[in-house]
Amino acid sequence: MISLKNNIYRSHMCGSLNAKHIGAEVRVAGWVNNIRKMGALTFLTIRDQSGVVQVFVEDESLVAGLTRESTVTITGIVRSRGEKNINSDMATGEIEVVARNVKILGLCSEVLPYEILKARDQNENTRLKYRYLDLRNEKNMQNIVLRAQLLEYLREQMRELEFLEIQTPILTSSSPEGARDFLVPSRLNPGKFYALPQSPQQFKQLLMLSGFTRYFQIAPCFRDEDARADRSPGEFYQLDFELSFATQDEVLDVMEKVLYNTLTHFSNLTVDKPPFRRIKFSDSMLTYGSDKPDLRNPLVLVDFTEEFKNHTFSVISGKNVFAIKAQANDKGRRFFDGLTDYLKLQGAGGLVYLKYDGQSLGGPAGKYFSEEDFGKLNAKLNLVEGDTIFIVSDSKRTKAMKLAGLLRNELGEKLDLIDKSCFKPCFVVDFPFYEEGDDGKVEFSHNPFSMPQGEMEALKNKNPLDILAYQYDLVLNGVELASGAVRNHNPEIMVEAFRIAGYPREVVENKFPALYNAFRYGAPPHAGAAIGFDRLLMFLCGEESIKEVIAFPLNKSAQDPLMGAPNNVFPQQLKDVHIKVDLEEKTEE
Repeated sequence: MISLKNNIYRSHMCGSLNAKHIGAEVRVAGWVNNIRKMGALTFLTIRDQSGVVQVFVEDESLVAGLTRESTVTITGIVRSRGEKNINSDMATGEIEVVARNVKILGLCSEVLPYEILKARDQNENTRLKYRYLDLRNEKNMQNIVLRAQLLEYLREQMRELEFLEIQTPILTSSSPEGARDFLVPSRLNPGKFYALPQSPQQFKQLLMLSGFTRYFQIAPCFRDEDARADRSPGEFYQLDFELSFATQDEVLDVMEKVLYNTLTHFSNLTVDKPPFRRIKFSDSMLTYGSDKPDLRNPLVLVDFTEEFKNHTFSVISGKNVFAIKAQANDKGRRFFDGLTDYLKLQGAGGLVYLKYDGQSLGGPAGKYFSEEDFGKLNAKLNLVEGDTIFIVSDSKRTKAMKLAGLLRNELGEKLDLIDKSCFKPCFVVDFPFYEEGDDGKVEFSHNPFSMPQGEMEALKNKNPLDILAYQYDLVLNGVELASGAVRNHNPEIMVEAFRIAGYPREVVENKFPALYNAFRYGAPPHAGAAIGFDRLLMFLCGEESIKEVIAFPLNKSAQDPLMGAPNNVFPQQLKDVHIKVDLEEKTEE
């Protein structure tokens, strides 16, 4: 509740007024939302953070020169609108304020670049250039209000679980953690740079080594990445936490409690109760074609690689073959052509689909499938009349699964199969520790500071691509909401893990000196995770873009049209940090 004691501009917030205040003298302050004249009478609506209230002005001179979006303070008497004039669309629709005095505090003397109510109809750069106007839009403002409420709620949750809030540095050292660093030149150390932290990863581990039992913070993270609908191109926030002497199960238990409580507190959608489903990475890829499965979608992948390895149809013969069954026989050619075009854009060679009419397989590819083939398909798919079998294939198994997973998502949306009334969280566990890069070399697939399952023995004796890690993701409705791991706390295991990924001991010692050295002074087993704060807020606000839940976001080009960032600086500023900028294009001789 906002305290207004002794406020010279207002005695009540606009949205707090109701029938209980009838007959009372009040003073409200806010923005002029609308001006409506009826002869000599004037009706205003005044808006502040709490809502909107109607003001009746009988003396026109009180509002002379007043414009929409000006700020005012108004003193008047609250009265009933009468039963016939109640506005059910307004929370304050039963009453209005009869103005006795109107004082203009800040005149809006400029023509608005766009209507506040239509803020979301503007292009991104226009909205962000006038973000202070954009945030006056009720939906945009309420998103930021909810952001503040969520921050406080998560802090309360973590404190109840006996976590201690500790801040970690913003200026740190650059390290190979996957994304590009934002670099900050050092004035006092010529030629050297700080980096903004991609995450507090090393610091939170060091806190465990320092003897703290449970750490958390709402941590700012900085990564020089391209923008996406669910990713900010510069900074983002995460609920970061770590536990000492902890196992994977203890971390998952914390995430279950916090997420379930948060979703049920802030949303009316149904939420699966803990314990959340735990799905092995390999099973998730095989069943859903993704390590971020949307469990609201009932469609699943079925593997027919073995059944069709010697098939006469060249499109699938000798390839990895995955099928999805869905009721789609009533769809026309345009529907199937659209799916084919979509998959081709994702790198697929095409799409095979078969329609089952209760007796035989039809569709353009039906002639290539025999009665024996139908038996193989039916044995795994349990076909019924009206089913369409969608088949994706590729010579690379991982690619075939991913393409089938993309098709599953697309079918779920286009066939309206996804239940939008619920939250279905799950954990994906047992990630591979390594993966094969585009250049064929072994690289980390997840967090390089994780403990490999089997520890040193696995690193020494197993094929790197077969080694699993104590790594886990929390997935919510097809979005990776959190990621974490049981950490490696043994310096020699750390060195060997990085060696396999192509980093010699010297890199570990130089790039991670604090962790490497600290591990040799009695390190406890520890584990933790980080929940994407902005992504969680997106779900609670019902938004599809992360920019809608950030007060002052960057645009898709990582620019701030409001503040003009990034911008040029004075030559002396560059000289102070020992930097020379050369933007001249070099031509080939």
